[in-house]
Amino acid sequence: MTYLKNFMETPTPQSEPLPDMVPNSAGGYSYQVSDMELLRRFLILGSEGGSYYADQRKLTKQNAEAVRRCVENNGMATVQEIVNISTARRAPKMGPPLFALAMAASHGNDKTRKFALQMLPAVATIGSYLQMFVDYVGTMRGWGRGLRTAIGDWYYARDISNAVYQVVKYRQRYNWTRRDLLRKAHPKNPDNLGLWNELFAWITHGTLPADTETLGLIHAYEEAKTADVPRLLQLIGQHRLSWEMVPTEKLDNKEVWRALALDMPVNALIRNMATLTRVGAVSHMDAGWLVNALFHKMTANQRAIHPLNVLSALVTYRSGKSVRGSHTWDPIPRISSALDEVFYRAFDQAPQTQQRLYMAVDISGSMGIGQVAGVYGLTPRMAASAMAMAIVHREPNYYIAGFSTREERSSNRSGTNVMTPLDITATDNLHDAMAKTQAPFALAGRTAPCPYWTPWRRSGRGTVS
Repeated sequence: MTYLKNFMETPTPQSEPLPDMVPNSAGGYSYQVSDMELLRRFLILGSEGGSYYADQRKLTKQNAEAVRRCVENNGMATVQEIVNISTARRAPKMGPPLFALAMAASHGNDKTRKFALQMLPAVATIGSYLQMFVDYVGTMRGWGRGLRTAIGDWYYARDISNAVYQVVKYRQRYNWTRRDLLRKAHPKNPDNLGLWNELFAWITHGTLPADTETLGLIHAYEEAKTADVPRLLQLIGQHRLSWEMVPTEKLDNKEVWRALALDMPVNALIRNMATLTRVGAVSHMDAGWLVNALFHKMTANQRAIHPLNVLSALVTYRSGKSVRGSHTWDPIPRISSALDEVFYRAFDQAPQTQQRLYMAVDISGSMGIGQVAGVYGLTPRMAASAMAMAIVHREPNYYIAGFSTREERSSNRSGTNVMTPLDITATDNLHDAMAKTQAPFALAGRTAPCPYWTPWRRSGRGTVS
């Protein structure tokens, strides 16, 4: 009977593997996922900050090895996956896709390297992304003709007006200046167009081009260096100067920031809400203009908004202090509420799968520690709750359940060893969802205040209080 009891005992303890399971970083066992799936996870989540069971260095090394295997075994499909995730805006940060593209351009076969460099303009859509890619790829390979051609093609793949804007806005990033790039790449102008030659002459030698409509932004930028505030406001309005083009000593002026905010892209506006509040460009009494500008920009370009980026900005804004540096501000409830509404609206861009979805959420204590996708303040619990809300907002058929360790399950009176429904609904806000994913409250069917989330309650869909 002893042999029979030991053989028939169920369920299998977590300390023992089921067939085909392998050891994981938590000391238990899980099913091995494919390298292509590891690649997708890295492209979307990255490895910044590590995880509860693996530090950043170890996690980055594991991901880099998986990316290398994908590049070596099926390089063309790997590059295409990088392009697909980047262009679909599924990655909240572009560091992982650009790092993977640099590996493909360095460690793939001839066909893969050529394809990776050909896809550079599709992934590195703005100037700072190009500089980040060069910073990565420069440590992995030499500056051969293929790389030099790809850098030149990045410029020529866009309209000359957009190229001027990128050059002026992102003058230096990731230890690379525009002049450094051009001197390394030696781009060849295929049509010997005068405008390109004038642009490159200004970058490399500081020679001012003719004051034409196309190159007028360069003259406005140069004039802004010495302009007083009234003239600077005119230049911002006439030439759409971004905050990166404004002299540093003028960036403490509230009128300058108000002018910048009116023409600021939606993601930049979301990131700079704290700065606008700190310098006094917006106050409790006149927050209406900024909220209206935010919703107008969001409606015009909703696809560009990633929910996790909004959530990161919201967490930082409500904290009242900067992640890096010593800046502080007094959060304005109406702006917090507006960012909260933008976060919920960002779900609307996700396509419906029309599938029957079962989402299992880890509700153990470790989910409240660390950060996801390199976003400060975005704990695994917060990210999992946000993903659950995305499902309940967009999908018609779903079931969301929670699981935890045996010790945390024991707090449940029933003592069952099963998945427990979390009852997250479309009427919940993030605070409610996080309370439902926090053991032992989730398993006991109770809710409790979340220690790191104080909501401004929404007054209804599309409105803020």
